[in-house]
Amino acid sequence: MSRIGNNPVSVPEGVSVEINDNVIAVKGQLGELTQEFDGVSIKVEEGKVKIERNSESKSHKARHGLYRALINNMVEGVSKGFTKELELVGVGYRANNQGQKLELALGFSHNIVMSIAPEIKIETISEKGKNPVIKLSSHDKQLVGQVAAKIRSFRKPEPYKGKGIRFVGEQIRRKAGKSA
Repeated sequence: MSRIGNNPVSVPEGVSVEINDNVIAVKGQLGELTQEFDGVSIKVEEGKVKIERNSESKSHKARHGLYRALINNMVEGVSKGFTKELELVGVGYRANNQGQKLELALGFSHNIVMSIAPEIKIETISEKGKNPVIKLSSHDKQLVGQVAAKIRSFRKPEPYKGKGIRFVGEQIRRKAGKSA
C-alpha cells in the first residue's frame, strides 16, 4: 500500500489537467508541463487527480508514489513556482548575469560562463558585507534542481573553512584543522 500514491492531488483554480494516452499535461499561469507515465491509471475527478496502479507488481508499486509526487510537483510548479538560492562563500567569489548568461568568479584562472535554460529566471544579488546570492526560479522543479546542482558542482563547499557554493540554509559539516 503506497501512502503517498493513495493521496489525491488537489488541483487549484486556474490549473487544467489533461490526459492523452499515456501523457499527462498540466497548464497554469506560470507555464505548461508534460509527463509520460506507465503502470498506473490516472483520473481527474472534481478538482482532484487520483492515481491507481494497474497491478500489484513491485515495479508498479514503486511507480505509484513516484507519479503522484511528480504530478503534485507539476501542479504546484505551474501555480506557485519553485525557487532555489545559492550562496557564494569565499574571498573574491562573485556572480553576475547578463540575461541568461551567468558569470562566476570562483578563484580559478578564468571566470566560468554558463548559459541557463530559458525556462529559468535567474537573479544575482550582491550586497556589500554579505555573500553573493544566486536566485533561480521556474515552474519546473526538476530543471531548477538540476541547474542548481550544476552550479554548486563548480566549487563544492569544503569542510575546513566552509568556502564554496552552498544552498542558502545548508549546514556544512566542519572539520578541525591541523593541531600544532
